[in-house]
Amino acid sequence: MRAVIFEGPGRSLSIREVAEPVVGRGHVGLTIRACGVCRTDLHVVDGDLAEPKLPLILGHEVVGVVDSVGADVEGLAIGDRVGVPWLGGTCRTCRFCRSDRENLCDDARFTGYTLDGGYADRCVAEARYCFPIPSRYGDVEAAPLLCAGLIGYRSFRMVGEAHRIGFYGFGAAAHILTQVAIAQGREVYAFTRPGDDEAQRFARSLGAIWAGSSDDRPPEALDAAILFAPVGNLVPRALAAVEKGGVVVCAGIHMSEIPAFAYDLLWEERVVRSVANLTRADGDESFALAARVPITTTTEVFALDRAEEALGRLRDGRIQGAAVLVP
Repeated sequence: MRAVIFEGPGRSLSIREVAEPVVGRGHVGLTIRACGVCRTDLHVVDGDLAEPKLPLILGHEVVGVVDSVGADVEGLAIGDRVGVPWLGGTCRTCRFCRSDRENLCDDARFTGYTLDGGYADRCVAEARYCFPIPSRYGDVEAAPLLCAGLIGYRSFRMVGEAHRIGFYGFGAAAHILTQVAIAQGREVYAFTRPGDDEAQRFARSLGAIWAGSSDDRPPEALDAAILFAPVGNLVPRALAAVEKGGVVVCAGIHMSEIPAFAYDLLWEERVVRSVANLTRADGDESFALAARVPITTTTEVFALDRAEEALGRLRDGRIQGAAVLVP
């Protein structure tokens, strides 16, 4: 099969012919239809996430059709269309798994990081961690829902009943969550890179009542803010923008160093918290919500051999919505 191979930070991606993966017990083999390009892929390529499997096939927003089924698989059959997310497997026995916090598993495995992922023609995934894809979504449209949608949903849950919500970094996750927030009668404030007028227009087109630079203060105090941009100095800016009792959620798996800030920014019961990975329950709830809203994803399609270009454009903020690879 063809696959995009990552061999370590500082080295260019290469597309080559490799042996097809073996489908083991509890796993399914998939013919890949689409794979989203996520900022976490950039963190792997740039060396922000230590000790990836090498060589590695990136990609953890995988949409594919089951073409083979291993022993002891229940609930999936050849021909089923499923999605493969970031969480690729857990131990199911540690204290976190036993308390419905499998996202914090001591021995978790991650698609496109410690397991080969979806920048390829085919992949193998543990059946327990695959999600059925709602029929209303095409393959390309569904791909961003598998990380931008899932991690976005987990982040969104953490703001509770917040009415005025700020999204710092208006990319794949924010464009999905804006639709959810608007459908629930909330107000969205979009913060983009300074001077990114196109992203600000995009945010307004989706219903944001205000869009501006991440350097700006919003016209109203926010109840909550979610940071998708992996920029540590946005944390004190977001704290300054939220009301007393507000929450600032750091949604990325990696962030640059957070600078020191005055205690006054945190005082009055403001909260800063992070989001780690996802659970299968997040997936079930997120896909049900996506179908109810219904969420429409904005995508830009790239052939498999343009993976490096797609990652570069994502790094530079030149993707509107989400980039998706199609083998």
